[in-house]
Amino acid sequence: MRRDSIFYKLFQQSPTLLFELLTNPPANAEAYRFDSVAVKEPKFEIDGVFLPPENQTSGVVYFCEVQFQKDEQLYERVIAESSLYFYRNRGRFSDWQAVIIYPSRSLEQSEIYPHRSFLNGGQVHQIYLDELGDIRSLPVWVALMVLTTLEENRATEEARYLLARSQQQAPQTDDRAIIDLLTTIMVYKFEDKSQREVEEMLGITLQETRVYREISEEGEQRGRRAEGQSLVLRLLTRRVGELPQEVRQRIESLPLEQLENLGEALLDFTSMADLQAWLEAIANN
Repeated sequence: MRRDSIFYKLFQQSPTLLFELLTNPPANAEAYRFDSVAVKEPKFEIDGVFLPPENQTSGVVYFCEVQFQKDEQLYERVIAESSLYFYRNRGRFSDWQAVIIYPSRSLEQSEIYPHRSFLNGGQVHQIYLDELGDIRSLPVWVALMVLTTLEENRATEEARYLLARSQQQAPQTDDRAIIDLLTTIMVYKFEDKSQREVEEMLGITLQETRVYREISEEGEQRGRRAEGQSLVLRLLTRRVGELPQEVRQRIESLPLEQLENLGEALLDFTSMADLQAWLEAIANN
């Protein structure tokens, strides 16, 4: 299940969601902006960063890591990433906090003693989704996070409840986003089921949701790319002879636009050298 993208969308739609999980959220939580960043030298990829308002002289930056697999060096990495980012942006922030979201305690790093100062000092916070309480009593955005952790048989029942709850609320600008994210979770959770089966589970028509439109567009894009790939490989074989495996792999990795460009350029090829030169040219651009 693609939980990273789901949680990214959750935080994008509702940046204050992170602070609903904390005992002592910042007073200006509503003003925070969610982002993701890369820290170079060495390069670290931070899942999510919650930035205080830019017009604020200095504030607390919050780092978020969603961890659904056991990682015995998670705290080493998160603390290193957070400290390095804070170091490189020291003028913007007065402090940093990190929030680790687990489905349950069983996936937490086993050896935590070396990080006792961070964990016991209130700078690194662990959230266990299965300990937040009854999903039906939680705020809807938090409930969507918990929904990603449920077994399939229970997930269906709770998804239908949350869907009905969202539809019964007074019309709000985020109601559509809630429904879209809920269906996204269920489509990814039940990847082995057909569109009709997921529709029947939720009692809705997926054509009306954004996730279905995105999946359809992605499928069409993949179909065009596969067709273009097959055609270009056949034409190249006729034009310059049997392609080495390395060359085939390079062509198969090309995005659709470059495949289309290659389809036009190959009409002027007379040898394998021409193809190699074309591939080198686009690699250097």
